[in-house]
Formats: sequence, structure tokens, C-alpha cells
Amino acid sequence: MSTPPFEPRCADFADRVRDSFARQGAMQTLGASLGLVASGAVDIELPWALGLTQQHGFLHAGMVATALDSACGYAGFTLMAADAAVLTIEFKINLLAPAKGERFRMEGRVLKPGRTITVCEGRAFAIDGRQEKLIATMGCTLMAVTGRDNIQG
Repeated sequence: MSTPPFEPRCADFADRVRDSFARQGAMQTLGASLGLVASGAVDIELPWALGLTQQHGFLHAGMVATALDSACGYAGFTLMAADAAVLTIEFKINLLAPAKGERFRMEGRVLKPGRTITVCEGRAFAIDGRQEKLIATMGCTLMAVTGRDNIQG
């Protein structure tokens, strides 16, 4: 997925993403890590783990959705103002194939940034050796949240 050239509003956006990601218990539970962090684009990677599977041994769709939502959220966060935090307000996921692989990569890409609302798209890939397979897509809408003491970057 190509990344449109967006100008970030905050010079230290990559550090902000890494700091926020490190505080996310959900991503720690999944064993996820950050890959690419660029203006308008974030990749999250995670290994297959038995505790994240459904009854057939595939990565559970809820785990795919969780990691893909975070990838989109952080992609949008890269373009938000320094005083903003990010929250998802809507997403739709299309599950295209069973999530069968040794590891997975979730790509979040900004389609349209805005001061308050940002629209992103995501793609999830299952990786076996050198083979990658598209397993899910996501449309995601985000909100920049400011002025709330309990919601910080």
C-alpha cells in the first residue's frame, strides 16, 4: 500500500507513537511490535501464538481486528497535533482469508487527515516464510481528542 506524502503537525510524531504504543496493554498481550512508523503510515507486526487462535488454529478475527485498528489509529496519530490523542470512532473489517501464518503484518495508512476526523485504511497480511497473503482489509475513522485530562497521547 503506498503512503501519500502528508506533512505531520508534530515534529516528534514517531517518538509519540512509540511512547503511546509502549503503554498499550492490548498490544503487549498480543506480543505485537511496531514496524514502520512514518508520516501517515504505521505497521504493526505480531507472531502467531496459540493463545490468540480460534478453534481451527487460525489467528482469531478479533485479534486481527484489534491489531489492524491500532495500526490505523497510530497512522492517524502520526498526523495529529502535539496536544491531541487518538480514538477510533468507527471501523469495518473485511475478513478475506483465514489468518494462517507464522507471523502477521498489519498496515495502517491515512487516506484523508483532518483537524478532528481522520480516515484510514488498513490491510492485514499473513506471512509464511517469504509468502505473504492478504487476509483482511479495514476502513477506519478516527477522532483527534484534545482538552481531556484523562485522554492523553
